[in-house]
Amino acid sequence: MSSESKIRVLIVDDDPDQLALAERTLSSYNFEVRTHRSSLGVSNLVRTTAPDLVLLDVNIPALSGDKVLALARQQAPAHTRFVLYSASDEAKLRALALAAGADGYLSKSTQGEDLARKLERLHKRPRTAAAPAAPAK
Repeated sequence: MSSESKIRVLIVDDDPDQLALAERTLSSYNFEVRTHRSSLGVSNLVRTTAPDLVLLDVNIPALSGDKVLALARQQAPAHTRFVLYSASDEAKLRALALAAGADGYLSKSTQGEDLARKLERLHKRPRTAAAPAAPAK
């Protein structure tokens, strides 16, 4: 991936260790990474930074990831994809992503090159107005 085509990703997670790990990993695979530790202010951040992908922790205090997605999607550019990210059971995560209108979902056990590849594929996949949530495989 050339520097002009870096995928801009915003990672929202209240766990500083998980946030640092995901940031280090994706940065090493040439993603342009921004992080945020609260569900508050995500809509504004999405509007002002126009990320390509938003990786949203589902279990975040104040406002859960699926609720943040509904609010942030209204402020996001049309190209921005939203991915729910959780350590929850995959079947529950899939159902939540579908119900919330997410563009995909990923387990927090997805790390390293696998995480980068899945996000790259999700970024390249055409987005339809009513695209069902799918795993970013």
